[in-house]
Amino acid sequence: MKISEVKSRKQIRAFLDVPHFIYRDDPNWISHLDNDIEAVFNPEKNNFFDFGIATRWVLYDDNNQAIGRVAAFINRHLAYTYEHPTGGMGFFECVNDREAAFLLMDTAKNWLQERGMEAMDGPVNFGEKDRFWGLMVDGFDTPPPYLLNYNPPYYQELFEAYGFQNYYEQYVYGLNKHTKISPLVFRLHERLTQNQGYEFRPMRLSKLEKYAEDFMQIYNEAWRDVHKHFRPMTRDQAIGTFKSMKAVADEDLVIFAYHNERPIAVFVGIPELNQLFRHVNGKLDLTGKLKVLYHKWRNPCTTVYGIVFGIVPEYRNKGVESGLIVSIRESVLNTRIYQDMYIAWIGDFNPKMIRIVEMLTKRRVFTLVTYRKMFKKSYKFSRHPLMD
Repeated sequence: MKISEVKSRKQIRAFLDVPHFIYRDDPNWISHLDNDIEAVFNPEKNNFFDFGIATRWVLYDDNNQAIGRVAAFINRHLAYTYEHPTGGMGFFECVNDREAAFLLMDTAKNWLQERGMEAMDGPVNFGEKDRFWGLMVDGFDTPPPYLLNYNPPYYQELFEAYGFQNYYEQYVYGLNKHTKISPLVFRLHERLTQNQGYEFRPMRLSKLEKYAEDFMQIYNEAWRDVHKHFRPMTRDQAIGTFKSMKAVADEDLVIFAYHNERPIAVFVGIPELNQLFRHVNGKLDLTGKLKVLYHKWRNPCTTVYGIVFGIVPEYRNKGVESGLIVSIRESVLNTRIYQDMYIAWIGDFNPKMIRIVEMLTKRRVFTLVTYRKMFKKSYKFSRHPLMD
């Protein structure tokens, strides 16, 4: 076996093609889009290169068949906030061979160690946590939603045999239009909207910048106490995010909550795009785009992918959660298109949010794990701290 750092176009192609070799017999696997993966490693498209570095490798067998891949990265804004400086490992794919897997993991570990890291998290992304994050350990019988990591079951054994430990778990919940909701939820919604100054309304693309600013305000208040190393969102970032969603957004799937016109909560859902992208095999070129348009016309997306669910701290446990749940349900039902919904992902370190989501559904469709590997046995491992 030989391992090569990705430098050439040919090696980039090999890196992108490895999953097609690994999952060639898996009917539930859906390829990530090549463009989405390449954007992670492009400094012009990924602003994490402003404060970090990344590289990647491909593993070949003796017949020059690409049988594995891995990437490593250092986010300097995050790495040094831990007791032991911690880098990231991601985009891991490998045949079911411990020697091959450990060679890939060693390569990432050594690269990070040479740059002062004392631990690595994986599999993670050199970017936001809403994509390419965590190792699937449950849910293999269901095709994954867009940007969610999917892998063979044997990866868990490989990671844990190498010495990775469970840093935290991530849950993706599922429900459908027939899911029964407690009558208490409806009563709380009615009480809020009748006489307490609360309002729940869907986004309108004609006022995109206004809703982007409202999202920024909610995000900066709601997630400040969720993530230990939180970085506030800027107005430009918020507007850029909403503009990038415009091509796939459905106004009825983005619900804002207001109290006396103050934005206090938000649910952001998008059509589950893997229902379309499964037909393009990772390639969203001209042919791929035409295929997407054809399948969108023939079989529109029937599943909602809830990617953001946040509430300003002072409004939690006051019934606002119930208001959002009822509003989302009504909005989805009114479209007469959507049958199912995923809510992704909730960390096990956030029991309050788990309780909120489980007011709506207790069905966990996918469970993923973010692992941490300490580079020396003398380094103390601790799980992600629970939120208050």
